[in-house]
Order: sequence, then C-alpha cells, then structure tokens
Amino acid sequence: MVNAHRYSVTDVDLNVCKQKAKELYAGIEQEERVPLLLKEAYTRYIDSNDGTLSPSTIRNYRVYQRNYFQDLMTCKICDLTAEKIQRAISAEAKAGKSPKTIRNAYSLLSVVLKTYRPMFKLNAKLPQKRRNEITIPTEEEIQRIWAAAKGTKYELPILLASWLGLRASEIRGLKFEDVVGNRIHVQRAVVKGDHGLVEKGTKSISGDRWITCPEEILRLIDARPRDSEYVLGKFNVDLYDHFRQVCKLAGVTPCRFHDLRHFAASEAHSLGVPDKYQMKRMGHKTDNMLKNVYQHTMKEKEDYFANTIDNRMRSIYQASEDPKSAI
Repeated sequence: MVNAHRYSVTDVDLNVCKQKAKELYAGIEQEERVPLLLKEAYTRYIDSNDGTLSPSTIRNYRVYQRNYFQDLMTCKICDLTAEKIQRAISAEAKAGKSPKTIRNAYSLLSVVLKTYRPMFKLNAKLPQKRRNEITIPTEEEIQRIWAAAKGTKYELPILLASWLGLRASEIRGLKFEDVVGNRIHVQRAVVKGDHGLVEKGTKSISGDRWITCPEEILRLIDARPRDSEYVLGKFNVDLYDHFRQVCKLAGVTPCRFHDLRHFAASEAHSLGVPDKYQMKRMGHKTDNMLKNVYQHTMKEKEDYFANTIDNRMRSIYQASEDPKSAI
C-alpha cells in the first residue's frame, strides 16, 4: 500500500518479486516528488502533441485547460488526490456545465495525469450522460430554406450540406481543383486552430472520398468568382451566423448548420439506401454514427407510419364491434 493505493507485484521467485516491489516503490516515491504544476503538465502535454493532433483538437484542449478544473491547475500533480479531483468535477457540475463537456475535460485530465503521474489511480464518478435529441429539418422546412437561400452566396454551402452531406469544415476546404467532371473530391477540411482557421486533411481516412455532384450544384460552383483557389473564398467563416439568418427569413426555427447533414443522411435512410453506400458518401469509417446519430426518422415520416398502423388497427377494432365478425 502506497498513499492509500494498493499495488500488486508477482513473480515465481520470491526474491525477484521483492526486488520488483522495491523498484516499484522507489519509482512511486520519485514520481510523488515531481513538483510539476497541473497547468504546466497540461501545457507540456498539449505542446508535445501539437504536430500529431488536429488543430481543432489542440484548440479544444487549450479551452479545457483555461476553463475547467481551475482550482486544480495551481496544484502540484504530486499533491492531487482522488478527493480533490472529485470535488472539482462536482463543482463543474454544480456550475451548470454539461455532462458531455465535463467528460471531455476529464478525459484530457486523465491522459495528462497518465503521462506525468502514471502510478496515480484515477477513478472518478462523472455526471450522468444526457440523451441529446437531434433536430432534423423536415422536407417542407428544407424547401423553405432552399427557397430563402436561392440566389444568395449561401445557396451553395447549404446545398452542399443538405444535398451531398458535406461537413462545414469540408465545405470550407473545397477547392475548384477538387471538382473533376461531375464528381467532387472531398480531401481536406478547414478548421479552427489556436490562431484562426487552418487547412488540414479530412476528419478520417474514410472522409477522403469522391461524391457524384448534381448539375444544380455544379452550376453554382461554376458561377463562383475565381479570386481564390477555394470555392467559397479564402477560409469563409460566416456559415453558421448567416445560416441562422436564412432560417429566420424562411420562417423556420433556426437549427445548426450541421443539422443539414443530418437531413441528407436521414433522407437517404428513408429511401432505403444501403448503409455501406451511406457510409462512403458521408465519409464514415463504420456504421456506428449512422445507427446512433443519423438514422433518425423524421417527424413527418413518423406520423405517416403511425397513421398507417392506426388505420389498420382501427379497421380491426371496428370489425370487432360487429357481432357477425366475432370468432
């Protein structure tokens, strides 16, 4: 037992086992004396992974470092205890932080401590997850959004997201050279980094894909000014705020720009498009995202099938009231 934590050492030879235990204890003792502050450990970890992690991931890590578990940041990592960490988690929950963001911040804390204090046993209780209901625009709402965006510079990005299912970062990263014939090569993204927007590869290997592009979208791409190699111009950033304005103009309750991608996936699902084709088109490595997030039946489809079931059940019920039909 060391600092209330149990460690196990085994070996078939008792003397060898004792020697291993001594070395383990010495290593723990040395680790416990490291005077590194938690905020310094965060900085070292983030900086050391700057070239291997996505710029957006690095940016999020720095946000977590600045805004979460601040009471722990000035503590030496050798002085951290399970109770201190649990209290910090509870404080974030009481402050109204969402369970998802707390879990993300805790995940970073865990990997930092594993790197710089590997013998520390971290096993905290986290806030219970909440079920996030995804809003998917109906076909009627999409028609109104498309109509409101028609002829504006936002028509193209809205169609790329809701028709082809591209992510906002992929739309920003689309270049004229990526359009070959009637196909689009999705091979890069533009994301937020520490110092503004930066270009990177796709979210995953599966994200690098070719998509057949309809004439309606090809015409809009051809009509774009060629003052930049990017179809939307150099790192166009106003997709989100202006999309809300388009929704307002269309008389539609504003949703996230990413919900347009949900619509594209849900429409494909409702048409019976095989998951394998959807995965390729949407840029997913597995079908987990399709099953857990995108394959949500839209409200209008729910009503249609509910009415179909009710009509059938109603006919059976009415027949049961007719004595002549009784068995």
